[in-house]
Amino acid sequence: MPMPMPSRTFKPSNLCIVKPILSKSSLSDAVSSLDLLRLKGIRLPSHVLATLLRHCSKTRSYREGKLIHLHLKLTGFKRPPTLLANHLISMYFSCGDFAQARKVFGKMESRNLFTWNNMLSGYAKLGMMEQARSFFYRMPHKDYVSWNSIVVGYAHSGRFSEALRLYRQFRRFDVGYNQFSFAGVLIVSVKLKDFELCSQIHGQVLVVGFSSNVVLSSLIVDAYAKCGKTDDARRLFDDMPVKDVRAWTTLLSGYAAWGDMELGAELFSQMPKNNSCSWTYFLRGYARNGMGHKALGVFREMIKHQVRPDHFTFSACLSACANIASLKHGKQIHSFLVQNNIKLTTIVVCAIIDMYAECGSLETAKRVFDLVGNKQYVVLWNTMISALAQRGYGIEAIMMLNNMLKSGVKPNNVTFVAILNACSHSGLVEEGFRLFKSMITEHGVVPNPEHYACLTDLLGRTGDVIGRQKSKGVICDLSTLNIQEIPFQSKIVNIQDK
Repeated sequence: MPMPMPSRTFKPSNLCIVKPILSKSSLSDAVSSLDLLRLKGIRLPSHVLATLLRHCSKTRSYREGKLIHLHLKLTGFKRPPTLLANHLISMYFSCGDFAQARKVFGKMESRNLFTWNNMLSGYAKLGMMEQARSFFYRMPHKDYVSWNSIVVGYAHSGRFSEALRLYRQFRRFDVGYNQFSFAGVLIVSVKLKDFELCSQIHGQVLVVGFSSNVVLSSLIVDAYAKCGKTDDARRLFDDMPVKDVRAWTTLLSGYAAWGDMELGAELFSQMPKNNSCSWTYFLRGYARNGMGHKALGVFREMIKHQVRPDHFTFSACLSACANIASLKHGKQIHSFLVQNNIKLTTIVVCAIIDMYAECGSLETAKRVFDLVGNKQYVVLWNTMISALAQRGYGIEAIMMLNNMLKSGVKPNNVTFVAILNACSHSGLVEEGFRLFKSMITEHGVVPNPEHYACLTDLLGRTGDVIGRQKSKGVICDLSTLNIQEIPFQSKIVNIQDK
């Protein structure tokens, strides 16, 4: 039987079929019903399909997004109109499939500025700055969204000089501003802990008349606080005509980060409304500043006030237990999670493993790790390797690394800092140099200052072993470790036009 041809226009009489589909609470159920529409010869209006794709992007529902794309092809949209193509590109980038996003872009008959910005921001958010740069310079027209995306992309990628260079260029063009136009350079100022740069940005915000913008003012408060200038952050905060929850929690996290919990507690008590986020920042502040018992006290108050904790809250609580080596409280929190059927996210599992290890129960930490079903997250392996390394179990840490590689998980720079420390603490000099070499040649990890510090520590433990290692070709020639090649970032404080 031939398949019914889809309707070219959406008829009001079709609403009785479509309404139940659109009212479904589950995105998966709604998308699964598209086949029924296709068989009845019905094609949903573009704005409805765009809404479904927007939900896929927001929830990173790759399977459902692919099914919508397939539905478009089967109903005659082999080359979707610009509106739908733009949403397809957003969906694919949100789900990390840049190759499919590029294919959709390549097949588009008509592209608008939103299309180009979509591709640019998609590559930038994935850290693919060479591709982002290529699209940026190919764009027939650019607006402030284009410039914002490329500057923020370089800032997040750690390429601060390039971010500042492009920001200076952006200021020369009359393409307008919005509150996010300053986000990239504020990120740079935070990463470099550069108060002067932050102050310059603040001045520019005042000049362009955005000082009353709550979002932007909160970003500057955050930047001042992270640069260690909590007094300046407080002055700006006090001058804000309107303060939202973000502004309050931003300043609170600043006090917590710099250990000023007395002012942090005072600010917390003044907050007109506390949510899970502000409670967690307050709790985490005590935990990070060696006041674990106070952190646990905050957690008890939070539960008493019927504020629902999230996985960041539990992670902070477990860190507090680890800091004061309180196995009793750590077990209570672990039991609370299990008894209340709270989903254990990777961040919480890592905190549980770290807590047991710090409290001297390494076997329990290992059992928790073994019980994890999905071990595809590198941070999980790094946590377990670090736990073994810090307690002198070098051979076991190396075995854990081997299991990690067998599981198909790619080690990163943190993995090798942990494993090199394990070798150093356990006196495994030959293994340490072998792993340092394989880190570069086999795994493509560029050594950073922490790796070189581990290497120096290993060299301090060589003794008469060094001759045997050289004869085996294990130790690389130290003259090849050019200090100029270590990826330090120079500090740039002036963003004024040259």
